[in-house]
Amino acid sequence: MTRVAVLDYGMGNLRSVEKALEHVGAEAEITRDHDRITNAAGVVLPGVGAFPKAIEAVRALELDHAIAGARAGGVPVLGVCLGLQLLFESSSELGGGEGLGLLQGSVEPLDAPGLKVPQIGWNEVAWSRESRLTRGLPDPCAFYHVHSFAVGADERDVLGTAEYGSPFVSAVERTQLGTGTQSDTGDSEPSGGEVFGVQFHPEKSGPSGLALLGNFVGICAEAEVAGGLAA
Repeated sequence: MTRVAVLDYGMGNLRSVEKALEHVGAEAEITRDHDRITNAAGVVLPGVGAFPKAIEAVRALELDHAIAGARAGGVPVLGVCLGLQLLFESSSELGGGEGLGLLQGSVEPLDAPGLKVPQIGWNEVAWSRESRLTRGLPDPCAFYHVHSFAVGADERDVLGTAEYGSPFVSAVERTQLGTGTQSDTGDSEPSGGEVFGVQFHPEKSGPSGLALLGNFVGICAEAEVAGGLAA
């Protein structure tokens, strides 16, 4: 069974994510133990709340190092809601803060003139391209969102967008990872396991959300097999 580590840094609906992963066939484990994280087949970074407090907790527990260690071993990472935002370089929320920097871009207030913020409810996500993460899902596909901020992502990493007053990035994917060398834009390319992120809550999004999590577990299983063969 594919073991997926759900990172526990004190923020997020951990049990809901764990149960959803178990429902799609994973061995889900809520943990902050570094060895358990780096040796998992996949890592999920959940989160509900404010960016500065969350990243402070992640760093206090040195989970940033654990994530880096897992990715160095080829382990895929999925950020969910606030967890997606933490994957980026920075946020302007509550005075700002520096994120994990696994993806380029910043987190800014949701641009929703005339609409209630936070956005709470179902919103259709249109896919920008094909992906193993969204295999079998309709286009567009409705998911449950709860957020006041949105990510400004590199266009190459955008997997899905939605609209709430204006378009915003709702899903990201970085699969063409470098080896620590310079990219064609001059930026340093991260190396290691694939990085995915969703602004919505798949664990609260019914069959479509479970299907997406099932796809992620499949990606983790493939990476685990590939890693074993390489070893």
